[in-house]
Amino acid sequence: MGLNSIIKIFMPKDRIFYSLFEQVAETVAQMGVLMNEVVKETDYDKRAKLISQIEDLEHVNDDYTHKIFTELGRNFITPFDREDIHYLATALDDIADYIFASAKKINFYKVNPNDQGIQKLAELIEQGSFHIKNAVIELRNMKNMRQITDSLIKVNSIENQADDIFDMSIERLFEIEVDAKEVIKKREIYQVMETVTDKCEDAGNVIESIIIKYA
Repeated sequence: MGLNSIIKIFMPKDRIFYSLFEQVAETVAQMGVLMNEVVKETDYDKRAKLISQIEDLEHVNDDYTHKIFTELGRNFITPFDREDIHYLATALDDIADYIFASAKKINFYKVNPNDQGIQKLAELIEQGSFHIKNAVIELRNMKNMRQITDSLIKVNSIENQADDIFDMSIERLFEIEVDAKEVIKKREIYQVMETVTDKCEDAGNVIESIIIKYA
């Protein structure tokens, strides 16, 4: 075996990892857009079709995540720490899982999504997933550090806004809703949607850790 062949064995397959992460992040961003469409759709059946699209993307994301873990087992050398690769893949997968859970609960509980809290949280979910995608894309070269940093700051701000929206929505819910079942259902939906922004922040924290080590 020649020297070049030996070197190739130990060379990190950057393109594989970066491409997979970019595909995952793009899928998550698409799910964020669809989530916002779900809460704006007044027709139950049309919402169901949008939720089905989110479910399909969640399955696609699972496949990409599995490929990342498979490549992690195959490659001796990786573009950045193996733990960070695992943490980032898991964090992105969590965003997708909670977006799907949020969308599913709206139709499962037959809740009217024309609700100020639900609408605002959906907007924040779309924004958060968009900024995570932008930050992940920049990991390939780590040349535009300002863009990564700006995206991560926005993700953190979005999470803080979501906390405030959640608190205000719960307060308003108990003030105006007389049906105990509706209170329980909406509170759970608020909670799951707010968790999506928590998961975006978790992914942002992993990205921040990576750029501190390697930028």
